[in-house]
Amino acid sequence: MKKSTLALAVTVGVLAQQAGAAGFLEDSKASVSSRTLYFDNNVREGYRASEQEETATGLKFDYISGFTQGTVGFGLDAQAVVGFGLGGGIKHHNAGSANTVVPADTDGSSVDSWSRVGANVKARFSKTELKVGNALAPNLPILVSNDGRLLPQAFEGGILTSKDLDNVTFTAGQLTQAIGRASSDWGDLSVNGAAKGSDEFRFAGADWKVTKDLTLQYYFANLEDFYKQHFLGLVHVYQIADDQSFKTDLRYFNSSSDGKNDDGATGYAFNNNNGYAKKPGEVDNSTWSAMFTYTLGGNAFMVGHQQVGDDGGFVNLNQGSVRKDNGLGSLDGNGGASFYLFTDSMINQFNRAGTNTTFGQYSYDFAKAGIPGLKAAIAYLHGDDIKGRQGTVNAGREFSEWERDMRIDYVIQSGPLKGFGTTVRHGSYRGDADLLNSTNADQTRVIFNYTYNFM
Repeated sequence: MKKSTLALAVTVGVLAQQAGAAGFLEDSKASVSSRTLYFDNNVREGYRASEQEETATGLKFDYISGFTQGTVGFGLDAQAVVGFGLGGGIKHHNAGSANTVVPADTDGSSVDSWSRVGANVKARFSKTELKVGNALAPNLPILVSNDGRLLPQAFEGGILTSKDLDNVTFTAGQLTQAIGRASSDWGDLSVNGAAKGSDEFRFAGADWKVTKDLTLQYYFANLEDFYKQHFLGLVHVYQIADDQSFKTDLRYFNSSSDGKNDDGATGYAFNNNNGYAKKPGEVDNSTWSAMFTYTLGGNAFMVGHQQVGDDGGFVNLNQGSVRKDNGLGSLDGNGGASFYLFTDSMINQFNRAGTNTTFGQYSYDFAKAGIPGLKAAIAYLHGDDIKGRQGTVNAGREFSEWERDMRIDYVIQSGPLKGFGTTVRHGSYRGDADLLNSTNADQTRVIFNYTYNFM
């Protein structure tokens, strides 16, 4: 048994003795969520041409306790998830595929089921809360937990959040491992393309609500032996009228190499999202983006631009290429990652060196038309000036790409199926034919969600 798991079990036992304390049970919440996903990814051409068509159902149990009484209150959050493959598969399914819905077995076929159990012990003092465990799902500018397929990604470590200073939220933590959206195996933290991992991701930052309309952000993160990253953010909402507003959202990332990545050690190279790098394998990037959203009634019009620096691609946590046994074994299968850029889209990410992306989206909330629960959106992104990767026939050339995404969401508002939600998403991506690893694809997802609250 891992030391962290043993320590968690001992702490759970201690908390169980205090379970009768006022607040621990009285403020508890428990729920079971189900999600059924139909996933169709049609790669249209090239050596990767194939069609992945899978259907799966996932169940997620969440228990969130209150806190025991006293100056320092203690509590426990627990989560159990299980997934079931319902049919379909990938013709070229492999354990390292970041595009899987269902994990791969040793022979490359989809498994019938997979599961995991996790928990976080928590403590609260005044307005400061600490969570330690292996069911963490941070949603921060420097790390966004992925929940885009069937089951959510999870992390192991500790996160401290404090709101003791008025209008300021401080967040800090350290993470050691991650488990992917289609995996039952914990693995080290890493970056795209690296064969080896790290067991130390440290971060700290603050969100300062300067006024009710203006929020400023700063975060710092360090994945040991891979990269250091600074983030600056500004969000401002100008309320024009009761049903009319204008939102400005500005984001800037600056990332540089750290430790073994800086030294060029074997297994620690970053593949720069299969794009250009001033020094191949090394993290060296600055990325800025701006988004403006005008809302009028149920209408929302969004337009923005993003510039990825010329020296290398954008970097974020991504464990998809990490191998077991210190880089010598098979892939862990922990692919699939999200990040805090507007271009983290359904199919593509527009995050290679030099990419200038202009994007827009229109969405409508049909509640304003008398149909509550129904929403629709369509988005378009176009990237230019993508720098060709050196060492290939594309060196010194520039390329372009585009993506169009559409989605419809509906949640039943009353009756025995109240809360049952349906989402239909469709995306199309096209890139220049000579663009390295450009994968022209059409993708469809149909998702059914339902949550039943026990407490």
